[in-house]
Amino acid sequence: MHQILVAGETLIDFLPDSAGSLSTVESFSRRPGGAPANVAVGLARLGTVPMFWTRVGDDKFGDFLVDTLTAEGLSTAHIERDSAAKTGLAFVSLGTDAEREFSFYRHESADTQMTADTVDDALLAGRSWVHVGGVTLADEPSRSATQALATAAKKHGVPVSFDPNARPELWTTFDFGESIRDILSVVDVLKVTTDDLDAAGFDTNVAPDAIVRSLLNRDEGPHTVCLTRGADGVTAGSTPEAPWNNSDSTRSISHSGFSVDPVDTTGAGDAFTAGLISALATESSLNTALERGNAVAALTTTAPGAMTALPTQSELAAFMNAQ
Repeated sequence: MHQILVAGETLIDFLPDSAGSLSTVESFSRRPGGAPANVAVGLARLGTVPMFWTRVGDDKFGDFLVDTLTAEGLSTAHIERDSAAKTGLAFVSLGTDAEREFSFYRHESADTQMTADTVDDALLAGRSWVHVGGVTLADEPSRSATQALATAAKKHGVPVSFDPNARPELWTTFDFGESIRDILSVVDVLKVTTDDLDAAGFDTNVAPDAIVRSLLNRDEGPHTVCLTRGADGVTAGSTPEAPWNNSDSTRSISHSGFSVDPVDTTGAGDAFTAGLISALATESSLNTALERGNAVAALTTTAPGAMTALPTQSELAAFMNAQ
């Protein structure tokens, strides 16, 4: 237990009571959110309870998030409370196709105040995997904390997975593309979308397989890339350095995903990541991991919310048996 370490933001998602622009929404429902938090809870529900390093305000929203995380079985050992900074908020708008957009209220919020001095031997002791996201790279001191954690994990031989999770409005101080390129040098497994790559200045006007191979061909970078493509599934690849690549050449595979009737796509990418890590961290094949990731993501879109819609092991098993 707690061999996997997930680090990053936890915040409150306010989901609209109807689709459309935020200017027309009358009311919202409060839901726990934040991409790394979703991944951590997703892993816990799939039976692989991780350790989670995050920071929330010493306020009522922070109380709600801590209560939610502990109810999911997560330890509070590295869930920090900040008496000076507020818990971050995000308001979500939904399109008619269940796609979502975010409006953030997290200027100097608690999740931006994670510090690099927390990264020590105790934090990394016994870890078999570390996962971080891109949002905490947008602000100091959480930027340095995220970089320090990924770098230390790489130095200790611990696999590092990363999701850029592009949110352009959050990047007011640092350059998103430069930041992503910098951290890729210590990333082993990259989960990414074309939106992420477009925001970072990568060329996406080529076939998905070509995008994946270009990311794998970097001098310093991931040995495994998963390009998630929404309803079209995922295209992935791995180099011979990847534990799940038993050949002497770069291999590409894909999984077409599962057909469901989506209600809300919020958190689907995080759900995929949880399914992927839960498989790869237990030495499953990449193909099995892609199938599992796509199934968890598909299930998550059939209910509103991100964290609240994540499936349990039994729900995932029932879904797979029905396919």
